[in-house]
Amino acid sequence: MFLLKSIPKVDKFIQDKRFDDLATPLVVKITQEVLQDLREKILDGSVTSFSEEELVQTVLQKYDKLTSPSLQRLINATGVIVHTNLGRSLIDEKAFDRVKALVTSYNDLEYDLAKGKRGERYSHISDVIREVLGCEDVLIVNNNASAVFLILNTFAKKKEVIVSRGELVEIGGSFRVPDVMRHSGAKLVEVGTTNKTHLYDYEDNITKKTSMLMKVHKSNYSIEGFSSEVEYAELVHLAKEKGLIDYYDMGSGHLVDLPYGLDQHEPSVLRYMQHEPSLLSFSGDKLLGSVQAGIIVGKKEYIAKLKKNQLLRMLRVDKLTLALLEESITSVLLGKMDEVPTLKMLFTHTDELRKNALSLQDAISDICESELIETRTVIGGGTTPNRTIPSIALTIRIKDYKQNKMERLFREKKIIGRIERDKFLLDFRAIKKDQIGQIIKVVKEIADV
Repeated sequence: MFLLKSIPKVDKFIQDKRFDDLATPLVVKITQEVLQDLREKILDGSVTSFSEEELVQTVLQKYDKLTSPSLQRLINATGVIVHTNLGRSLIDEKAFDRVKALVTSYNDLEYDLAKGKRGERYSHISDVIREVLGCEDVLIVNNNASAVFLILNTFAKKKEVIVSRGELVEIGGSFRVPDVMRHSGAKLVEVGTTNKTHLYDYEDNITKKTSMLMKVHKSNYSIEGFSSEVEYAELVHLAKEKGLIDYYDMGSGHLVDLPYGLDQHEPSVLRYMQHEPSLLSFSGDKLLGSVQAGIIVGKKEYIAKLKKNQLLRMLRVDKLTLALLEESITSVLLGKMDEVPTLKMLFTHTDELRKNALSLQDAISDICESELIETRTVIGGGTTPNRTIPSIALTIRIKDYKQNKMERLFREKKIIGRIERDKFLLDFRAIKKDQIGQIIKVVKEIADV
């Protein structure tokens, strides 16, 4: 009973000077919760003593946790450039600074300066995308999954959409094409087999209820060996012949020729635009190297119908997304690949990666064991499945720590590496040069130097 009576009163407790610069309502709320928890633990016997200093520290820790940003900066030493779990593509700092000036001011997001009346938000980015791709019109939604849903709901609700069985994909987060089609109101018509689909499979299944011939990019797997699929150009031709809409869900689209022969397996959007598709969609934050967005391009008449769908208001993007996306695509138009971090990392030669790795190795040579190795990594983000690119890495061993402990210790210091062949390593494909100093500091901290 004495212990219960010694619990401080809230109004007196919060008079502690360490709370002076904090938000009083939040301090009060946290204090009430901490004291109530203490009261319950005293009653059940799990707490037999406490000090007011301990309570103050508990409140301060909880306050700090609640008010500190949850998202934290990390160093990506996995080698995966478009790492879905680590935020995918990076934004160029100079581009972000230019956009910062825009979004911290009123702007003409939906205002036509020439006419002095309401304008359309998509017009700001349409010109540059049309210039790059040679398409008739453009629409931007919040991601490519939204693009798929909007297109199907607009043109295939209560109608049939023909898709190859070998393209009924599931990507991260259990996003399944058949489920999206069902929720959009479209009826899926599967054709062909898992490993082989022919043009006649599509043609033989066209009925009066068919509205669309759809092709889906195999984002995270590939079918090899005794297999074949219908080229998109053939679908475009068949759709035109039958008076149907052709649509290619490209997943991860890109606007440049990829290095290391990757273009053979994942052609650019430009290649497909030569076939004058009805509609085509792809992601903004993957190989394009920009922000999360779903980019829909194609015939003006179809884009116009998409804009009239009431669902668009729920899927549209804001001024920040539009401005950053325009920056990235303009950089591609001008050939300034160094201003698109994803592309810069992808095109960096292994000689440059080796120099960076050696600079780190030299700096930590007297602290820990390390070995420079040639390795291979993936681009990530559901792109170029089963294809790898060359990279350079350093294996790191401090004291007698095993690889799993090494991985954990570096992760706790906000450096995410990987384990390969029972060794912990830092892959330099996605490590920025200005991050090497931070890595050196972390190595010293772990080694207690």
